[in-house]
Amino acid sequence: MFYISVSSLVPTCKGRHVSKFLPSLRLCCQLFSVATNTLQFSSDGFANENKNDDIDLLFQSCTNVHHAKQLHAFLVVSGKVQNIFLSARLVNRYAYLGDVSFSRITFDLIPRKDVYTWNSMVSAYVRSGRFREAIDCFSQFLLTSGLRPDFYTFPPVLKACQNLVDGKKIHCQILKLGFVWDVFVAASLVHLYSRFGFVGVARRLFDEMPIRDVGSWNAMISGFCQNGNAADALDVLIEMRSEGVKMDRVTATSLLTACAQSGDILSGMLIHLYVIKHGLDFDLLICNALINMYSKFGSLGHARRIFDQMDIKDLVSWNSIIATYEQNDDPMTALGLFYSMQLLGIQPDFLTLVSLASILAQLSDAAKSRSVHGFILRRDFFVQDVVIGNAVVDMYAKLGAIYSASTVFEGLPIKDVISWNTLITGYAQNGLASEAIEVYRMMQEYKEIIPNHGTWVSILPAYTSVGALQQGMKIHGRVIKNCLDLDVFVGTCLIDMYAKCGRLDDALLLFSQVPRKSAIPWNAVISSHGVHGHGEKALKLFKDMLDEGVKPDHVTFVSLLSACSHSGLVDEGQLYFHMMQEQYRIKPSLKHYGCMVDLLGRAGHLNKAYSFIDNMPVRPDASVWGALLGACRIHGNVDLGRIASERLFEVDSENVGYYVLLSNIYANSGKWEGVEKVRSLARNRGLSKTPGWSSIEVNNNVDVFYTANQSHPKCQEIYQKLSDLTAKMKSLGYVPDFSFVLQDVEDDEKEHILNSHSERLAIAFGLISTPPKTPIRIFKNLRVCGDCHNATKFISVITEREIIVRDSNRFHHFKDGACSCGDYW
Repeated sequence: MFYISVSSLVPTCKGRHVSKFLPSLRLCCQLFSVATNTLQFSSDGFANENKNDDIDLLFQSCTNVHHAKQLHAFLVVSGKVQNIFLSARLVNRYAYLGDVSFSRITFDLIPRKDVYTWNSMVSAYVRSGRFREAIDCFSQFLLTSGLRPDFYTFPPVLKACQNLVDGKKIHCQILKLGFVWDVFVAASLVHLYSRFGFVGVARRLFDEMPIRDVGSWNAMISGFCQNGNAADALDVLIEMRSEGVKMDRVTATSLLTACAQSGDILSGMLIHLYVIKHGLDFDLLICNALINMYSKFGSLGHARRIFDQMDIKDLVSWNSIIATYEQNDDPMTALGLFYSMQLLGIQPDFLTLVSLASILAQLSDAAKSRSVHGFILRRDFFVQDVVIGNAVVDMYAKLGAIYSASTVFEGLPIKDVISWNTLITGYAQNGLASEAIEVYRMMQEYKEIIPNHGTWVSILPAYTSVGALQQGMKIHGRVIKNCLDLDVFVGTCLIDMYAKCGRLDDALLLFSQVPRKSAIPWNAVISSHGVHGHGEKALKLFKDMLDEGVKPDHVTFVSLLSACSHSGLVDEGQLYFHMMQEQYRIKPSLKHYGCMVDLLGRAGHLNKAYSFIDNMPVRPDASVWGALLGACRIHGNVDLGRIASERLFEVDSENVGYYVLLSNIYANSGKWEGVEKVRSLARNRGLSKTPGWSSIEVNNNVDVFYTANQSHPKCQEIYQKLSDLTAKMKSLGYVPDFSFVLQDVEDDEKEHILNSHSERLAIAFGLISTPPKTPIRIFKNLRVCGDCHNATKFISVITEREIIVRDSNRFHHFKDGACSCGDYW
């Protein structure tokens, strides 16, 4: 019996490590022994017939590179390596096992290569993801071999093309050699052009195919799905069935993805029915696609039932169901599924961790988030895929740890446009609009980073926040240039930007141009009218929304209730609150409850608002108690304000704004001891008042003014202008309201403090820096001062200007001595 020496084929092993290799080596040696015993009787015809079966058995036994090297050694010793077919199989086996370098070495040692051998080497490169080497190998094949490629050559080569130029060159070769109508080659061309977005070219090639098998149909359907043309994909399915071609698992998977993209739940469920009818409902690939589809539709129950009924679940299945709950705002269930996956010994991949990062951000679990970050660093996942790095940046940003988000971003080995978008969004959502704008400016310095619709959705809210209308309009220009102005998300951000920069007419014009089939743009325009004090118009828009068949969501009712609150529409607000629950089955969130408390409290129904809070089925949070405290400040109810503040400090003792509100209530009532007590409490907890600032955009520059600002280059001109205005205002009957000075000082000092408020400084700067009778737009980070509100009415008369002020709550349009809020604010 013939045995190959083990010592010559494996690395020297010492001590206890030898035992690890013995079982597999014994198996290989036994197989080699069987094979060689058979080969000893090669003169026997019966043995010759079994020779190939024994070689097949040897190839099948190679489950790792080490075994493949043993087989390679055996073929060399036995002289069988000279067989081109067996050498080509070695090339494929090494590539299949992940060692394409040994594939190449084996390939180079073959003296007379045939087409099959070249095809094997090209396929080996493609299978290993080394596409550039595959193209180079194909070029070498054409230039040096003297052989003619066959139709097996082109499908892997087309897959290797990483740009359309290479693809078109190979398409020319295919035309020249007459393989363009081979069903496999043509399907590969359809895949190629679809991959680069030329789905029209792909469709023409598909239509011209004389013969189309199910693979060709799948290629066309997949091409439309890849390019977001779900409706066209479903049209191809209709054609396919009319020609009597049945769907297979690949067709069903592609179409389920198309239905998810287009939101076509009816077609999705019909395909699900087809899958069940034809016995494909337990196919792993289809089950995973069904979970993803029902996830997109928000049908968690359907997705979970499919998952629970699966006999076999792979990592993709677990990732799909975890992402389903994570993306549908159920992080606790998603986290529980992750723990279940771990108990089964299934190791997470980077996609699992992308979902996990989002889950922990939703749960505000900073400790576990850091653990996930550490795990990712240990596994070196940042190098593997930029997606995981982006997820960690997003996780820290949503946790409010924006410094950590920025640090992770700086350390990413690769940054794509999504990386930049994520950091810009993180800064904007954490109230750091200026920093977001600076990151966008830095991004523009990298010419290889091309902004996409996500970039505009990220940066527009930042410009909106600081009131940089001119900069926002520049972005609008770029959006139009890139044909993204009809994108519903970009369009909605533009509507919001124009509305919040005081250009409500422009916002309405944009709203008339964007697609309005979803609630998203409707919510934006309803909310915009609400903050401008046009409550009746907001309600009219809601009616129009229903007339157009658009179903309102929970955000719609937040916008509606807020609009009612700003305009004092108490009865209407209560009506919509009940409609939301009874007609649309939307369970009120804390935002809805907060809006109702604000609606009642702002209108002076303080006891009713307090009773409403007492009867809430959920525990009130800071937004609810904060709405009541704000109403107490407006109406001077010290006792109820004290109760509201006590509850507030229980649920959110770190928000300095609530201490300021209570302090203002005491100050307005002349209870200076209470003022000092509240301020002392805030100081003891390490809190300091957020400084008030106002900004104005002049000549594409945003100037920011703080109260009593003395550092502006035009400081003297600004204060001189204010002095002149004050004198003219007094001649018209203006009397300073010292109740808005929350300091126990003399009246002269109080008047000086009022004249130094940030909104007045910004208005004065606007008056001396812009042409006469043009509108002035001011943005203030806090609620506008009552005395400044009154003074601005006088200034609008004196200067014959429209002055638009956006504070932390709403818009005030001052014109001809009146304000759009009707003093209801």
